[in-house]
Amino acid sequence: MPTKLTASKRALLLGSTVIGTWSLAALAMAATLSGRVIDSTGTRALQAAEVSIVELGRVAQTESDGGFRFADLPAGNYTLRTRYTGAATTETSVTVGQADTRITVSLSPAGDAVDTLLVVGQRANLASAISRQRAGEGIQSVLTRDAMGQFPDQNVAEAVRRAPGVNVLNDQGEGRFVAVRGLDPNLNAASINGVRVPSPEADVRSVALDVIPSELIESIEIKKTLTADMDADTIGASIEINTTSAFDRRKPFFAVSAEGSYNDMTGKTTPKGSVDFSRTIGDRLGVAGGLSYYKRTFATDNVEMDDWEESDAGIVSAKTLEYRDYDVTRKRLGGSLSFDYRATDDTTLYLRLLASQFDDHEYRRRTIFEMEGDPVSGTATSANFRSADGRITVIRDVKDRFESQTIRSVALGGRTDAGAWRFDYSAAFSAAREKEAGSIDPARFRQRFTGNSLNVNFDYSDMEKPRYAVTTGQANFLDASRYAFYRLEQTSLSESRDEEATFKFDARRAFAWDGASGEIQFGGKARLREKTNNLEIDYYDGYDGTFTLANVQGQQDYGLADISPVVGKTAVADFLKTNAGKLEQSDFDTVYESAVTDYRVHEDILAGYMLGRYHAGPLRAVAGLRVEHTRNRLSGNFVEVDGDDVIVTPNSFKRDYTDWLPSATLRYEAQPNLLVRAGVFRSVVRPGIGKMAPRFIVEDNEGEFGNPDLKPYDAWNLDLSTEWYFAKEAVLSGGLFYKKVKNFIVDAEYEDYAFNGVVYNQVVRPINGDEATIKGFEFNYQQALTSLPGLLSGALLGFNYTYTDAEGDILGRTIPLPASSKNTFNAMVGYEKGPISIRLSATYRDLYLDELGSSAEKDRYVKDHLQYDLSAKYRVSKSVQVFADLVNMGDEPYVAYQRGPKGDRLLQYEEYSWTGKFGVKATF
Repeated sequence: MPTKLTASKRALLLGSTVIGTWSLAALAMAATLSGRVIDSTGTRALQAAEVSIVELGRVAQTESDGGFRFADLPAGNYTLRTRYTGAATTETSVTVGQADTRITVSLSPAGDAVDTLLVVGQRANLASAISRQRAGEGIQSVLTRDAMGQFPDQNVAEAVRRAPGVNVLNDQGEGRFVAVRGLDPNLNAASINGVRVPSPEADVRSVALDVIPSELIESIEIKKTLTADMDADTIGASIEINTTSAFDRRKPFFAVSAEGSYNDMTGKTTPKGSVDFSRTIGDRLGVAGGLSYYKRTFATDNVEMDDWEESDAGIVSAKTLEYRDYDVTRKRLGGSLSFDYRATDDTTLYLRLLASQFDDHEYRRRTIFEMEGDPVSGTATSANFRSADGRITVIRDVKDRFESQTIRSVALGGRTDAGAWRFDYSAAFSAAREKEAGSIDPARFRQRFTGNSLNVNFDYSDMEKPRYAVTTGQANFLDASRYAFYRLEQTSLSESRDEEATFKFDARRAFAWDGASGEIQFGGKARLREKTNNLEIDYYDGYDGTFTLANVQGQQDYGLADISPVVGKTAVADFLKTNAGKLEQSDFDTVYESAVTDYRVHEDILAGYMLGRYHAGPLRAVAGLRVEHTRNRLSGNFVEVDGDDVIVTPNSFKRDYTDWLPSATLRYEAQPNLLVRAGVFRSVVRPGIGKMAPRFIVEDNEGEFGNPDLKPYDAWNLDLSTEWYFAKEAVLSGGLFYKKVKNFIVDAEYEDYAFNGVVYNQVVRPINGDEATIKGFEFNYQQALTSLPGLLSGALLGFNYTYTDAEGDILGRTIPLPASSKNTFNAMVGYEKGPISIRLSATYRDLYLDELGSSAEKDRYVKDHLQYDLSAKYRVSKSVQVFADLVNMGDEPYVAYQRGPKGDRLLQYEEYSWTGKFGVKATF
């Protein structure tokens, strides 16, 4: 029996029929002009070259394989104008008939430059970056490697440090987390080949990008404004990392490098090596990939202080002082492999694989002073403690920890062109893991001093490097046999896993009018994520027999003070090989600490969008709407203490919410080399998974608690910028940005915090703030001074500066947003001519709030950081180059402090000294 159609169904059917018939007619009648842009040596495809049809005013930018495409062209004769930074503008005559037409455009360097300068060296990096920035729809910065596979830095985090408005938070002297416009790294999103990168660490969403070797990367795009076809989970920037495709090059390519790395503090040299290749097989198949290995051995000298108090006598002192000696070996092994296949002239398929492993073996030895009483005397810069007025405990311990982080990513997808239509489709899976097993973290030995057994003086006159002197009881203080074993924590397993499956489909339809063109684009995306954290720990608090520091004593190699006697780095592990059976386990602490940190979080995000593009003369406009539905399932343990029993009860939470996210972007070329851009968009940044997981971590009666009620950041973002491309390889730009953020997140500190019947001395718990504003401006200048005479024509200059004012209201206070710096800048002076390439760079990041204390004077701040690096390369022949680098030439330390009582008080100081690198690279 036929189904009766309602009026609305008939209208829908009629509309679908008309659209389908019109689309099929367009497919049948449209002529297409497509092609590729390459450099004149035939070495490399040129991405972001601007290709325009002079007679029609239509413009396209080339993609990573140098390809461009104009659909819906009427038959006729046209002039094709091609423009690329550093290259001479070319005009090519082309005839378009009824059939599709294909063309290849070859570009040569402008002026008297040598051909290879278009694709090799610092100038090639600069030209490529300027071209891509100029071609972009929104506000972005781009870093690329050249045709020899050279990237400016050793890992991705250090490489992006050079981009405007970008800085990096270091971990033990090495760039690790990326900050954009001085904001918290957790406010960025990172992807590899279009796939979101999960975080191997348990507590954060931000990805430690030092896991990824820069040798595997073709380009890094830092997009500061969003369009509706992009994931909306960023307030800082979307950092898009792309590996190399074989179609990016026109010739077979193979490169190998060997390098040594010398650390001044350890006096050791460690190796690094990489292999990089690409080639096409016939006209249809391309294969590209790389392999990188890096071993780095270094040391860190550290001081940490806590519990600053002012006594009734007005003497300010820290009740806890730790001298920490770190010896670290890090290994990084990464590989990438890409397959590209042109199934037809209109369909290209790809498979992208990336794997990276980062191993960190750390020995940490500490000498700790814990004072229970007040100082008996002191000055504005010193404090004297006597054990007769309060017990003094001295602890000497060791941590022997091996941790491995891995990131895996596989993406399968393709693109199909069908007349005026283009379809993109992909499926991807990425996984990250952080695993630790068998670590000793820590083994502790202590001596408690009471009566008149110990007097110690602390000198704070150098805020960053406090000193101590034992004035009474030095013999006992230095006697290793008097430090008795009292605690050992052995990690049987600590494992954090983060996995995400992604499915994506996009469709776009091109239109053309007299002097104008446009597109309608729509699509959908599903992101299905699961993150888990599991800790299994064995806690020992006794030993059947005699076990003192004397049994495991080692030699100190600490530079800030005499902290002997110290535990040997491997001595405890060696001792336990024959004596582990004598350890006495604390069942209570083992069960408790193995249960409190575990969690499992599911996060599914379903998204759909529609947008339109319009291009007429100097104007380009993009506007659209994105909707994202988020569904969370949060599981953890509710841990209660009942006398000597630990009661573990699984608990879970569910929540879901929907966000409507409009965006609009304008690009206007006011003059041929002057661009004005504007962007407005709404975005959401979800809380760190570890922060919203229903769990808590406790150590020494101090806790870190999760908060499943956390709301996501909700931000409206406005950007305005102007870019002036005043010379062939130069840009001068400036911009303003303003962001209004609701529900920002901070880690708040509470003292004497009660939870489940237990009172903790100090607890850190993430909470939502009320409303915050972020405003500031950016300035960027980059130029190759090729117009200067003679040898001076090899000079390159670069400077960028960002000012960020980020404040919010929380708990009745106005605070700077955590991890936000007011002032950041990058400066570079380079020289490249003939076989010589030299670059001196400086990066600066202002102080920032790291953690909210229980009061304003106890807020934790990180001091400003200024780092100098020097890089030099010399081309021995066309295919062989030697190089050397100096990293952190000024031995810039890491310093954290609080602003009271009575002035700045040290919380943490670390110094790393400098690292030298040298090696050779050959390209075939």
